[in-house]
Amino acid sequence: MQNRTELSVNETSPKSFSVIVKVCVVIPLFCVFLYFIAVMLQIFASHKQFLDTSRYILFAHMLINDTLQILSSVLLFLCVMSQVKLPLLFCVPMLFVSTGTFQNTTLILAAMSLERYVSIFYPLQRPNSWRSDRIWIIILPLWIISFTFPAIEFSIGKHSPNVDVLSTNMLCKNTVINSSPIQGLYRLAVYVLFFAVVGVIILFTYIRIVMETRKMRQDRASVSKAMHTVLLHGFQLLLCLLAFTLPISETLIGLHTNWPAEDVTFFNYFCFILMPRFLSPLIYGFRDQNLRKHIGNSFLCCSKKDKPFFK
Repeated sequence: MQNRTELSVNETSPKSFSVIVKVCVVIPLFCVFLYFIAVMLQIFASHKQFLDTSRYILFAHMLINDTLQILSSVLLFLCVMSQVKLPLLFCVPMLFVSTGTFQNTTLILAAMSLERYVSIFYPLQRPNSWRSDRIWIIILPLWIISFTFPAIEFSIGKHSPNVDVLSTNMLCKNTVINSSPIQGLYRLAVYVLFFAVVGVIILFTYIRIVMETRKMRQDRASVSKAMHTVLLHGFQLLLCLLAFTLPISETLIGLHTNWPAEDVTFFNYFCFILMPRFLSPLIYGFRDQNLRKHIGNSFLCCSKKDKPFFK
């Protein structure tokens, strides 16, 4: 009996240590990301030039969307790593937010590419919906569409009558909550549809702007800048597409290594979901000259404030 207890302790302690290490990797990175997002949102709120520009408003919404996505994703990660089972009342909303914001990122990227297209081809006669004071007409449908599909996915599943939303505890994973084959097929179809439509939009706007660059003899700099911005949105879309490589990477890691399933899950989550979400808004923010200047000024102000503290 004593030997079995010691064996159980020896088996659980490495797992506990592994969970602690994974949490200690994810949480600091998440805090750094939140800090940069807070700095950029503070810059948007305190400078009118950003609030009067449609593309910056769209970018601010992408920051808010990605923050919600990463927050819900990290909470789900912590629940899965610690094997905590929660009532459906708490689990479903987290999955709902995580899935909806994941899909919303692609739609916002499409909207940002179309905004560049509109600004180049209709500089003086911009449609009302693309003006900074009316851009909510574009943004609101994006959020509604993104969160409609997860609601449909949950509703088409077959749920046991014995499952109670308050008392039934389940592991907060999409494959556990929405486990029926029809839900898996629907989820795949929605993801393919989203990324195909957004990919076509970004490719279309890029090609049209490239063609316009060859025609124009004046103001080629702004058109070229818009072209590179759309190309960056294509790169951001590719970062989002990394999430679809999970089944392939899981298979390859399983064939060539002896990693435990928990380590494989963490590796895929960190490399193909978390890091792309961290990098995508930060790359765009630091690439933009106006934002980069204000971000640099914010850090300089913070360092000047901190100098007396270290003396």
